[in-house]
Order: sequence, then structure tokens, then C-alpha cells
Amino acid sequence: MKFIPKGLTFGNLAIGAGVVLLAPVVIPIVGSVAKPVVKAAIKGALVTYEGAKVALAEAKESLEDMTAEAKAEIAKDPAE
Repeated sequence: MKFIPKGLTFGNLAIGAGVVLLAPVVIPIVGSVAKPVVKAAIKGALVTYEGAKVALAEAKESLEDMTAEAKAEIAKDPAE
């Protein structure tokens, strides 16, 4: 019975050990670079959301105005 998988080699073990040893150094660096990128993405999403809210409010107001005008025309001239 084999306890060591066939794909497990010295090279794979060395890469795994290197990752474990370098992780405490690399993770803070990646975090310091990723934080501004994520923050910028969040800011962009918020700006887009606010712009969409304004556009939808304007579209709703325009539709309400057209509905009110149509109702007024119907009330003014019921024969048509």
C-alpha cells in the first residue's frame, strides 16, 4: 500500500515549502496593492449606482408627466 501519491515529488515539496515560507512576506505586499484597487472598484460601483438612481428617478418623473398629460387630454376631450 502506497502512502505517497504518485504526483508527489521533491520539486512539488520544495514549491510547497517555498510558498509556506514566503506567504508571510508576500501576503502583506499583495494586500497593500489590492486594497486601493478594491477601494477604487467600490467607489466606481457607488458612483455608477448613484448615477443610475438619478437616471431612473428622472425617467419615472418623465413617465408620470406624460401620464398626467394623457389623462388631462382624455378629460378635456372625451369624444375622441
